[in-house]
Amino acid sequence: MPAYLARYATPLTTGLFMVSLVSGVALFFHFGSAAFHSMHEWLSMVLILPFVLHIWKNWRPFLSYFKRLPMAIALGVSLVAGLVFAWPAITGTATGTNPQVAMIQLVTKGTPAQIAPLLGQSEESLIATLKEKGFTAAETGKSLVDIATASGKGERDVVMTLAMVKQ
Repeated sequence: MPAYLARYATPLTTGLFMVSLVSGVALFFHFGSAAFHSMHEWLSMVLILPFVLHIWKNWRPFLSYFKRLPMAIALGVSLVAGLVFAWPAITGTATGTNPQVAMIQLVTKGTPAQIAPLLGQSEESLIATLKEKGFTAAETGKSLVDIATASGKGERDVVMTLAMVKQ
């Protein structure tokens, strides 16, 4: 390993782990989710490279952990914990979905006539607003998700537009 990589492997692993730790705790407690979500996802992906470099740099000491019981126990507990959380999704037995996601899906399946009153709008004014915001397929009788798709946009785009309409 080149010396400059060896010099930065552990410090980068530490720094990015701290960012992942703080953002993960904030996400868990639903504090500043908008600020921390992308940070957590992307910088956790970036963390992979310094982690690999750290393991490479410390390969011999790392291998010695596998000769002792604590590593086997830690890996086994980690695997079981991961499976406990993933099992419902893997087996299709999930008891529910995130309530925010469920509400967004419910709203986007609605037509402008159904959703306009929630926003203090008439159907016509909501359709006009959607067209102004680039939802060219906006019309009576179509669901908002169908309008978004036909306009070359996604569900997220229509939700963001609805959020601005209410303001």
